[in-house]
Amino acid sequence: MFNFLQKIGKALMTPIAVLPVAALLLRLGYGDIFDGQAATIMKIAGESIFSNLDLIFGIGIAYGLAKNNDGTAALSGAVGVLVAKAVYLGIDPNLKMGVFIGIIMGVIAGALYNRFYDIKLPEYLGFFGGKRFVPIITTISAVIIGVLAGVYWHYAQSGIDIFSHTIVGLGEFGTFVYGTLNRLLIPLGLHHILNSVFWFQLGDFSYIKDGMPAVANGDLHRFFAGDKTAGVYMAGFYPVMMFGLPSMALAIYLRTPKENRKKAGAILAGVAFTSFLTGITEPLEFLFMFVAPALFLLHALLTGLSLAIAQMLDIHAGFGFSAGLIDYIINYKLATNPILILPLGMAFGFLYFILSYILLGYIKPNFFDSKEDNSKIDSNNSDINAFIDALGGASNIVDTSACITRLRMSVKDSSKLNKESFMSLGASGVIIPNEKSIQIVLGSKAEAVAEMIKDKLSNIKG
Repeated sequence: MFNFLQKIGKALMTPIAVLPVAALLLRLGYGDIFDGQAATIMKIAGESIFSNLDLIFGIGIAYGLAKNNDGTAALSGAVGVLVAKAVYLGIDPNLKMGVFIGIIMGVIAGALYNRFYDIKLPEYLGFFGGKRFVPIITTISAVIIGVLAGVYWHYAQSGIDIFSHTIVGLGEFGTFVYGTLNRLLIPLGLHHILNSVFWFQLGDFSYIKDGMPAVANGDLHRFFAGDKTAGVYMAGFYPVMMFGLPSMALAIYLRTPKENRKKAGAILAGVAFTSFLTGITEPLEFLFMFVAPALFLLHALLTGLSLAIAQMLDIHAGFGFSAGLIDYIINYKLATNPILILPLGMAFGFLYFILSYILLGYIKPNFFDSKEDNSKIDSNNSDINAFIDALGGASNIVDTSACITRLRMSVKDSSKLNKESFMSLGASGVIIPNEKSIQIVLGSKAEAVAEMIKDKLSNIKG
């Protein structure tokens, strides 16, 4: 189940990657940059993505779960969503499954592709064999899912409504719990699943689209649809990612022995600036997550506190990708009280630095004490060969994929892995959750490395 949830978490990043351009288009359609027809076109283009998130999730998740990311799985995911949605709305027009139908059918389409992509049928049905069989079996499955949803989803919908009202009723405490769990789940790669509930399903907002009533679900979609009460479960990330984590990086640098500071500064400066500018935090978090778990716990608690205080100050700010400077500038005029993020961020920057500096003095972790320099993995054959060797050799590798900053590998035997080699090759963190899988944090180059490994393996295995 853990591996299954990890795979879903990884697959969720494919459709989520579409959201930044949707947010940018909506921002350009706000009316202060472009006006008239140009603004209308931008707004319509952005809304077209947010209005079809269920379909996008179905396509993206099926694609992400399928072996070799085959397009047949993506097509099957799309067909599955369209069929299932038509069936359950035909039974009960009041059902609101949102992105859940996309997630469900994406998972089913991906699983069915992996099971049947090479199926052999009798010769007289040969045309429908292999990959062509996948959309067929997915469509049949979608009909069944649609019927089940039409009959039973209202129970789940009621449960989600109760959960939503409970979280909202908890006020700042509920936001604190969400923010803390969001960070604590990062080592397992399951925070995307938590976010899918809060950002894409929690709450609803009715608005007019093209002269017709429409409903937006989730904190993120509602924010970009114009709901001024949305952005609660995103605003508090800005002080953390733009100010808090870079300040923690400074504390780590100052607590690093002088003989290692040159190396530490080169690494920390890059990952801290990445967090500030783009909101991508994993390369920095994995530098201390396992070396100093107490520091990571402090970070998780401060993240929850930041979200709670942002809600207390009535700050409502969203993002299309993550809470970095780019999203802050782009979405400034869509937000409520966004200027307060700056003093709040400076306060949290000071808090992060002081508490981190004091804590590091007590726990004294060994940062950057390796005599080997972290090298950059590029297309050099020796680098990729060394990486494959560290994974136990080509025969030990079952599957290769990536999720923005992480290389996610399935292996036959984790005892053959060489963790120290990964670190010398440029990894900032390594997670071995069980004997069949490993996650290697490489930063923004993770996807490129995954493709290089795939190419190399295809040549080795012929």
